[in-house]
Amino acid sequence: MMHLRSLELSGFKSFAKRTILEFKTPITAIVGPNGSGKSNVSESIRFVLGEQSVKSMRGKRTEDLIWNGAEAAPRGNRAAVKLVFDNSRRLFNLDFDEVSVERVVYRDASSEYLLNGSPARLRDIHELLAGAHMSHCGHHIISQGEADRILNASLRERREIIEDALGLKIYEWKRAESEKKLLQTKENMKQVELLRSEIAPHISFLKKQAEKIEKAKVIKEELAGLYREYFARENAYIAAEKKELAEKESAPRSLLPVLEKELAAAQAQVVAGAPAHDAREKELSAFEARTEVVHVETARLARELGRLEGESAAAERALRERKASQARRSVALADVETLARDVEAETLLARVKALVRAFIEKHRHAPAAGEAALEKEVAELAEKRRALEEKIAMAGAAEKDAHSAAEQLRGQMRAAEDSSREAEKTIFRLLARKSEIDGILREVGARAEALAHAEADFKRELQEAAVVAGRGAVQYGDILNSQNQDRVEQEERRRKIERLKIRIEDSGTSGADDVLKEYNTATEREAFLARELADLEHAAESLKGLIAELGEKLDREFKEGITRINTEFQKLFSLMFGGGTAKVLVVKAPRRVRRGAEEDSEENGENESDEFMRAQSEEAEAEEGVEVEVSIPRKKIKGLMMLSGGERALTSIALIFALSAVKPPPFIILDETDAALDEANSKRYGDMIENLSKHSQLILITHNRETMSRAGVLYGITMERGASKLLSLAFEEAAAVAK
Repeated sequence: MMHLRSLELSGFKSFAKRTILEFKTPITAIVGPNGSGKSNVSESIRFVLGEQSVKSMRGKRTEDLIWNGAEAAPRGNRAAVKLVFDNSRRLFNLDFDEVSVERVVYRDASSEYLLNGSPARLRDIHELLAGAHMSHCGHHIISQGEADRILNASLRERREIIEDALGLKIYEWKRAESEKKLLQTKENMKQVELLRSEIAPHISFLKKQAEKIEKAKVIKEELAGLYREYFARENAYIAAEKKELAEKESAPRSLLPVLEKELAAAQAQVVAGAPAHDAREKELSAFEARTEVVHVETARLARELGRLEGESAAAERALRERKASQARRSVALADVETLARDVEAETLLARVKALVRAFIEKHRHAPAAGEAALEKEVAELAEKRRALEEKIAMAGAAEKDAHSAAEQLRGQMRAAEDSSREAEKTIFRLLARKSEIDGILREVGARAEALAHAEADFKRELQEAAVVAGRGAVQYGDILNSQNQDRVEQEERRRKIERLKIRIEDSGTSGADDVLKEYNTATEREAFLARELADLEHAAESLKGLIAELGEKLDREFKEGITRINTEFQKLFSLMFGGGTAKVLVVKAPRRVRRGAEEDSEENGENESDEFMRAQSEEAEAEEGVEVEVSIPRKKIKGLMMLSGGERALTSIALIFALSAVKPPPFIILDETDAALDEANSKRYGDMIENLSKHSQLILITHNRETMSRAGVLYGITMERGASKLLSLAFEEAAAVAK
């Protein structure tokens, strides 16, 4: 059964050039002088299978694994090793008939793994190999000088080797992985609980805020309903008020031009009559002034006449002596006096005054004049009296005409005053009507201005309502009966709206959408964390069950494997030593951190957490290990340390072959494990490897001729120009050629 098809090396250690070893027979032997690079073949297989310890491959640094240059070829920058397996029997859990595993390292210590040419993780390689009972450090790869490695191992390491041989490493990995997952799950649970405890106060606060918001929402709904009724009624009121004001303003506004026209006509009439009236008043005043002057002058003439009468009386006494002339003078003087009293005209009065003065002067300076002179003077005075009387008559007529004209003027003035008073009454009436209309228009204007303010407030309140109570608050309908609008009730609605707004403000729910969104997010987060915690708890329980199940399965299969190993071990030991007894025992031993966990840590570049290390320490009390007990015929020994080198080698070989017989690996690599065997034991060794090759491929690095004779293909490795060179020989082909 051929599982391993070929091994390809390129730049690995002493193999400078690409070298391919094909494994077509159950047993393949690799021979060559010391230092030729034979052991590099076994180390290359460990390398490609994931060995991380450069020291175990006889190096100090990663670059020690890369061809360092010699005469044969210059220094290389990379080392690559590839194994090709036949997977037609599904050795690996991959749906390919051929599977290749390749590893490449570079001088900068970086490396990569390829699975069928595609990049892969070291963990993927380990799990794939574990499923086929292979690993880089298993019992099926015995490097040079490690023939008794299993005997030198500690109890725990020996158990790991046996577990690996039994194919239980995968369970160990799964259990270790499950334990790590469990620890991580518990850590995650703590983190989730911590997160829940951290957000709990905030959620409690947000819940209270949300409750306030819900209450405010109810208030907002009530406010929106009240707003709608308020706006509907306010809109109806404004429309009705506009209509009423338009109707109330229409008639006065149309009547006002007519009144203004009539008022202008009346005012024009008053203004037009004012100059004539003033002229009449001025003319009447002048006439009255002249009449007054005549009256004053007449009074003065009367006084003068009285004085003349006195002088006339004196003259009459003188004339009595002169009878006729004096009588005539007295009559003349009396006439003059009479004429003087009747004269009112200014011109006549002056003339009389002159006559009187002349008369007086004449009689004053001529008292002794004669009666003839007196009579002549009396006659003259009589003549003057007659003339004066005529003039007084004319003045009387003039005065009468003047009185008549004055009366006529007064009549005209009274008529003009009556007309003016009527015009003024008309003006007063028109002004009163205009004032009334202006008052109506002012009232309408004031109401219109108040209505404009109310409409502006209405629009502002609409915007405010949309912000405070939402768009639904401004979606009001029409009031069917808008005639009966009670402003007191409307004002009460407005006050109620203000109270509800104050309640909303007092609720402290500003940014309600953000608060509710945050609350919903927080509750969703809390619900998610609760579900996450429940999932983690469920996962933890599942992991605990899986760990327990894996532990039970591991222990059961391990104990069953120990029984089968002891059977094969006893048989092979007896064959090697010609008797005696050999067995492996399960004993209690301190537990250490599993190697698989260490490898995982190396791969991920992470250290185990303190909690994981504590958990490992807690489990270290009851860890089981494996002890090897042997009894050689005719020799008493108390322990493995008392065995000779050859005995240790034979015991190790017997145990390794027993492990391989119980759970055959795909291939076994033995690097000079037969070096310490004598001829007889070499034959037994050869028989055992032939029997073992029925189930596993064997790759033997040897100097033993007996071992070489059992191989189907013999590869020879030599050193030429500082590099390893491969030579091959197939015995069957050689035998056919020889015949």
